[in-house]
Amino acid sequence: MDILACPICKHHPLELLVFDEKEEIVEGLIVCSACNRWYPIIEEIPHMLPDELRNRDEDTSFLEKWRKKIPEKTSSEGKPFNLSSRKK
Repeated sequence: MDILACPICKHHPLELLVFDEKEEIVEGLIVCSACNRWYPIIEEIPHMLPDELRNRDEDTSFLEKWRKKIPEKTSSEGKPFNLSSRKK
């Protein structure tokens, strides 16, 4: 986390939220407070892709799965997708 920056706006440091952890972080969320983008950690792999390479269904399913642990601002206003955009 000390060396990670947002791939879109280059902001550093990023916020890390851990949802499931064993020896490594299994599932979690990386959030950029500058541009409000978020990046899921799924099966120990951070998915830090540019917006155009992200999958809306996969991302919103992740948000729905962890809805109770994700900050309201991220789940309702996060980029590139959020739970408010799910219906679009």
